[in-house]
Amino acid sequence: MLAYIGLGSNLENPLQQIKTAIDDLQSLADINIVSVSSLYQSPPMGPADQPDYINAVLALETSLNPHQLLDALQSVEQLHGRVRKRHWGERTLDLDILLYGDQILDDERLKIPHPGMHERAFVLYPLAEIAPDIEIPCIGTLQKILPSCPQGDLQQVEQISL
Repeated sequence: MLAYIGLGSNLENPLQQIKTAIDDLQSLADINIVSVSSLYQSPPMGPADQPDYINAVLALETSLNPHQLLDALQSVEQLHGRVRKRHWGERTLDLDILLYGDQILDDERLKIPHPGMHERAFVLYPLAEIAPDIEIPCIGTLQKILPSCPQGDLQQVEQISL
């Protein structure tokens, strides 16, 4: 299955956190990263009293089901010292399943497509780099969504190569 993962960090050298997380994900069984966007810097979406974020999106192939993939992502977050203090607060690493094939899922642990992804420049612009023609289930094509989500203060800071 092809899945898209959002990555974010704003603590303890965020650029390195994202790069190391990509390596950590690539080393997991049943996961093969096929593409990675550039790294982007953006202001925090939540409380303003925190550092800017570094964000990226990657595409991976996996034989894991959505909940197994979530467990794998959360284990990588834990390796990076993720502490859940406050909603939309600062973090060493945040890994979100944005899309999992064309599946729609809504349960107590996981919502796919990721809620609000279609309104977040720090998700859509990196996603457009690696999957410009993708369709987001129940929302529409990325090319139709992008014009209604201005890039704002989002800045590309570094390209990544696998």
